[in-house]
Amino acid sequence: MLETKPKFQTFEEYLAYDDNTDKWYELFNGELIEMPPESGINVQIATFLLIQFSQFLDYRQIRGQGLELEVRGEPRNRYPDLTIIREEHINLLAKRNTIRLFMPPPLLVVEIVSPGELQRHRDYIAKPIQYEDCAIPEYWIIDPEASNILVLELKGKSYVEVGEVSGGKKIKSPQFPQLDLSASQLFDIKS
Repeated sequence: MLETKPKFQTFEEYLAYDDNTDKWYELFNGELIEMPPESGINVQIATFLLIQFSQFLDYRQIRGQGLELEVRGEPRNRYPDLTIIREEHINLLAKRNTIRLFMPPPLLVVEIVSPGELQRHRDYIAKPIQYEDCAIPEYWIIDPEASNILVLELKGKSYVEVGEVSGGKKIKSPQFPQLDLSASQLFDIKS
């Protein structure tokens, strides 16, 4: 028997859908695309960052990959590897861990590049366009293969490079200047 895939006309229809699984989907042209599990190194880096941010932020403001962002374009949603949300999001996300377009944007979105040219293009080209459109003030692209971190800050309607960090250089976060972390500290967890 051939299983029919649901087709969604609106994001609200997608949000109401429940297939009784724990799967994550991107909504692309009205169809569900199942998200593969993250690599072990990506999870390690995201967890390490979560611990670093929890030293000076309320732990409820730090969300791992399970946070969903509604975005314009295709796909209609993204699951960043790490997101720092605003205090007002805590109550807004109590029922569903989805930041909608009508909500204030998160403070920081972090993507950790998975191996492969498609993934690189997605994190370096496609996602910044969608995140700019959502007015997310800061976006990091962490590249484990190159052992560097690109920090972008929203100026007006476009991201500008704050810096590309590698080795012993410290990450300079416009939103979180109290963060005291070098690229080598982040990438040494790979060993």
